[in-house]
Amino acid sequence: MSSISDDSSWWAQIDSYHVYSYFIAASAVVVSYDWALTFGQEIELVWRRRWSFMTALFLIVRYTGMLYAVVFVFCEIINSASLCISFVINGMLGVIMITRLFAMYQQSKKVLILLVVIFLAITITCGVITAIQTRYISVEDLIIPGSYCQPQCLIGGNVPLTAEYWLLGTAWEVLTLCLALWSAAKHFRELHQPWTRRTIGDCFTVLIKSHVLYFASFVAVSCFQLGYLSPTILDSTTVGTEIYGGVLQIFSLVQMFVLGPRLILDVRKYHAKLVADSDAAITTTTIVFLDRAQVSTSSDV
Repeated sequence: MSSISDDSSWWAQIDSYHVYSYFIAASAVVVSYDWALTFGQEIELVWRRRWSFMTALFLIVRYTGMLYAVVFVFCEIINSASLCISFVINGMLGVIMITRLFAMYQQSKKVLILLVVIFLAITITCGVITAIQTRYISVEDLIIPGSYCQPQCLIGGNVPLTAEYWLLGTAWEVLTLCLALWSAAKHFRELHQPWTRRTIGDCFTVLIKSHVLYFASFVAVSCFQLGYLSPTILDSTTVGTEIYGGVLQIFSLVQMFVLGPRLILDVRKYHAKLVADSDAAITTTTIVFLDRAQVSTSSDV
């Protein structure tokens, strides 16, 4: 639906949107730069390896982010589409987290069942919330004479369910971080042999480092999202508010499309380095997540 307005008050909103568009371009540059920076590793560690479920997740998250960032530069993505993309990508990242924790806990079925049940409960609830939010979002193309752009005004998009969505996401991320830290601490405490301690210890260091970095980005995004629970920010169209939203946009894309794929890429890079530095006997033993259980060196994670 399109409407024409000569209300001069819209000019301030257009100017603030121009500021926000700079941050959109910056977020696309960040995602593209990371892709270019790690493309060589991606070819070696993903494309040339045996394809698996983790490979599919990596490629979907990676190239959905590329497409999302590029499309967002040239045309504004409707808020409902953005919500759906975030929901799907966060679901895939949750599956990656479950796979990592399943390996860290020596493929414990109890841990797997616990994580899957909690993840499904949170995902289904968040899916319902997302569906409700998208129902209340409509788009109107506002045409202002003398303006070379047609900003899309989202009407009815403020639904008081954001806090619940945020709380569920935060609960899941805190749970996975605590389980990862507990597993790492338990393994470090139980290790006795110096060689095993170095090998498994280095592996868990890589796992915890990537997990903590991802969690730190989630905390940053969550803090900015909390600001939108305030009507002062939510209903404002000032330049400062657009800058606030632009910074949130950058952090969100970095969390999902830069640090998300690195949860897989960093582990595969460490595994490849360990295999390259080891002799033929070591490459056939367990070296990735466990210190006692036997795991193939062609780990999919």
